[in-house]
Amino acid sequence: MNETEINSSSIAFEDTSGGVSVPSAGQVKQWVKHVLSHQLDTTELPEVSIQVVDEAIIGELNETYRHKSGPTNVLSFPFEAPPGLPEEEAGALLGDIAICAQVVSREAQEQDKALQSHWAHMVVHGVLHLLGYDHLNDEEAEEMESLEIQLLSELAFPNPYQELPDQSS
Repeated sequence: MNETEINSSSIAFEDTSGGVSVPSAGQVKQWVKHVLSHQLDTTELPEVSIQVVDEAIIGELNETYRHKSGPTNVLSFPFEAPPGLPEEEAGALLGDIAICAQVVSREAQEQDKALQSHWAHMVVHGVLHLLGYDHLNDEEAEEMESLEIQLLSELAFPNPYQELPDQSS
């Protein structure tokens, strides 16, 4: 797709996680803009909201909307226009993303990944979900993961799915 200029004012960022290491709003907006500029073929600027939350909030959202207990790393909520909303208004809203700072930090450590790389991956992953990508079956997962690898590489981050060599030997 064509690279589209995305205005970062259409990206809202809030950190309510309570002190865990979180990338700056500018970094997060840069990652979101990168995904949108490579995936959208429009001059309309969609609105995206990203909130960094704690484990209690993400666990509650996970239970309420996915019927799964416990915290998760990222949840995406694509905007669904209510009946009667004019299309020109609905088209400007892409959706909301919730990312759990504690889970992202713990996963990065457990998977021996740089924290910044894992954050970038979670943001890219969340935005792709807003754009309709998913990983419910092998074919969808392969398509989404391939796109994540490409976008993260363009942002100078490593492949998040690459197995690290066993360093215990």
